[in-house]
Amino acid sequence: MRNYIELTKPRITILILICAAVGFAFGTAGPTRIATLVHTLLGTALMASGTAALNQWYEAAGDSKMRRTRMRPIPARRIPRERALCFGLFLSVAGFVDLWLGTNRLAALLGLFTLVSYLLIYTPMKQRSPVCTTLGAIPGAMPPLIGFAAASGTSTREAWALFLILFAWQFPHFYSIAWLYREDYARAGIRMLPVVEPDGESTARRILFAALFLLPVALLPRMLGMAGAAYAMVALAATLGLLLAAVLFDRQKTAARARRILLATVLYLPIVLLVLLVDRHATT
Repeated sequence: MRNYIELTKPRITILILICAAVGFAFGTAGPTRIATLVHTLLGTALMASGTAALNQWYEAAGDSKMRRTRMRPIPARRIPRERALCFGLFLSVAGFVDLWLGTNRLAALLGLFTLVSYLLIYTPMKQRSPVCTTLGAIPGAMPPLIGFAAASGTSTREAWALFLILFAWQFPHFYSIAWLYREDYARAGIRMLPVVEPDGESTARRILFAALFLLPVALLPRMLGMAGAAYAMVALAATLGLLLAAVLFDRQKTAARARRILLATVLYLPIVLLVLLVDRHATT
């Protein structure tokens, strides 16, 4: 059972659920409907877990060539590939049905779009072009939209503000990972930007541009009245910290500075989302 749980990538699933819960909170008008929230989180967790399992089924050959992934359940032969496929399909279908019946059609369809775009567009594109990172950032930013739609049945500008924060955040996060593991990705034939352009200049520029783009995007909740001045100050400080890490990496492209960007992004999202929720309640 431990191997099957590992297929679901629990840590990533937890982050997805946090983002979906934030979207649900901002989509809720009036008292929180506990049953709807439970179905939102359960359905999203099942679909996210199923997507993770199906992704590992698809990429089993590449995972076996990478040091950081070769001990995953499928390449390590702890789970047969066909069983992983059945497991992933079961979780994905169960999650879609739960979102459809437990929340509403829009949330379920957004979840399905996330799964399909991740597995059928982003995943195969990793073997072809560095544009995969941009394509993958779209399904990666969907959880707040799913949560918002589950609570309200709609998708408003507030929901899209949350989407944009998550969308922009992914670029410094995943480009720093790609830089740190560029040799591993090259062994698996994954054409991440640092693999295609190993001097790091384009990677550093993309991280810097993404951090600059995140600067106004992170302030959108304040502009839309979703939160107050406290959120704006924290979001501004956190984004400037990330921007500083990006500038330092642009000047000197070392593993240590790439790890600082990665650490900054890991801290950034929970801090910004937590303050956003707290300041929302303080201003309502």
